[in-house]
Amino acid sequence: MMLKYKRILLKLSGEALMGQYEFGYDPKVLTQVAEEIIAVQKSGIEIALVIGGGNVFRGKGLEEAGFDRVRGDQMGMLATVMNALAMQDVIQKRGVACDVLSALAIEQVGEKYSALNAREKLKQGRIVICAAGSGNPYFTTDTAASLRAIELQANLLLKATKVDGIYNADPMKNSDAIRYDQLHYDDAIDQRLGVMDLTAMVMCHDNNMPLCVFNMFDEGALTAVLTGKKIGTMVS
Repeated sequence: MMLKYKRILLKLSGEALMGQYEFGYDPKVLTQVAEEIIAVQKSGIEIALVIGGGNVFRGKGLEEAGFDRVRGDQMGMLATVMNALAMQDVIQKRGVACDVLSALAIEQVGEKYSALNAREKLKQGRIVICAAGSGNPYFTTDTAASLRAIELQANLLLKATKVDGIYNADPMKNSDAIRYDQLHYDDAIDQRLGVMDLTAMVMCHDNNMPLCVFNMFDEGALTAVLTGKKIGTMVS
C-alpha cells in the first residue's frame, strides 16, 4: 500500500455510531469503524480520533429549556468520553493498543490529554482517542478536532459523514445538489457550506491543515483516501 500520509486525525460524529438505532450504539457500526481504523493503523499510518457525543447527549436542547449552557456543554463532553471508551474497548479486543486521553481529568477512565504525550503514543504505534472535546464550553467537537489535528502535527484531518463529500446544498433534500471534489478554505468559509463550524474551518485555514470530508461507511473509503484516491471532498 502506497501511503500518502504519515499521521492523521479522524473526526467521527456521535450520531454515526447509532447506526440503525435512534440512540446509543450500533455494535455493527462500532465494529466496522474499528476494523477499518485498525487496518489503516497496521499499514503504518499513525491515527488519532475525536468522536462527538450526539448519540448520547446534546446540550442544545437543555439550553433551549433554560438550563445553563456551560453545564450542558460539560455534560456533552462527558458523552464524548463514553463514546471514546466504547471505541477503545472494540479496538483493544482486537489486540491493538489504544489510549483515551481526556481534556477533562478523569483518571479512572483515561489519562489527562497533553499534545506531547499524545504524539509520543502515536509514535509508539498506539491509536489515540482524544475525548472531552477541547475541555471548554462553547466549542464544538469539530473545533476540538481541528485543534487536536494541529497540536498533534497531523498531515490530514478527516471528517467522516453520512454523505460522500461537500455539496452546494443539502443532497438529502435537493437532488440537484452538486458535489465538490476540491475546495479552498476561503470558498468554503465565504459560502458557509456548513461542513464544519466556522471556528474549526478558520483554524484549519490559518494553520494549513488539509481537510477531507467523506463517507466513512462506504467500505474501504478510509483506506482509499489515505492512498491518494479521489474520495470525498478535499479542502485546502
